[in-house]
Amino acid sequence: MVKVTRAPHPKEKEKTRSITYRLTEHLVQELETEAMEQNISQNVLVKQILGKYIEWYRFSEKIGMIPVPKTLLQTLGDSLDGQDIDAIINLIFPIIKDNVMFMKGGYDLRRCIETLEDYMKASGMKSDHRVEGALHHFIIQHDLGKKWSVFTEQLLAQIFHSFLPDQKLKFQTTDTTVILTVALGADFSEHEY
Repeated sequence: MVKVTRAPHPKEKEKTRSITYRLTEHLVQELETEAMEQNISQNVLVKQILGKYIEWYRFSEKIGMIPVPKTLLQTLGDSLDGQDIDAIINLIFPIIKDNVMFMKGGYDLRRCIETLEDYMKASGMKSDHRVEGALHHFIIQHDLGKKWSVFTEQLLAQIFHSFLPDQKLKFQTTDTTVILTVALGADFSEHEY
């Protein structure tokens, strides 16, 4: 039986150093409250905030991203048909390529997957990457409805086939979740490029 594991993110022990910032009393109180509500230390909370900024938010304005309420996307998704989904994918695909190149300094499957993971983390979507021998399972839970599942499946298929045109992709799709299974090898990591 092949063991299923979550894909490891780099665990290299990075050097740390202590620094001091001057913050308003109100901001410190808000950080203290948020850390208590999440049951984490203020240090962990601030590291998470700064990490999200470095991974995504510092680029989001530069690449033209704007926050959109989830209910608006759900409502828009209800009216999409197959042609609309194809048109959106054809429009967004070159934008994804440009954004990955800008954010990651190159364009390949690893950088593309990592950028999509960063986007999902920043937007609050649940995602996971599990490895089962040579098989990789990319799990996305968007909670936006069936049409967005179809969109996600077709977008992932186009991205993966642009790099691996002959690779067999297997999808499992519900109204809220898409799972892509693809053989990438046991040593594949989107964080090593």
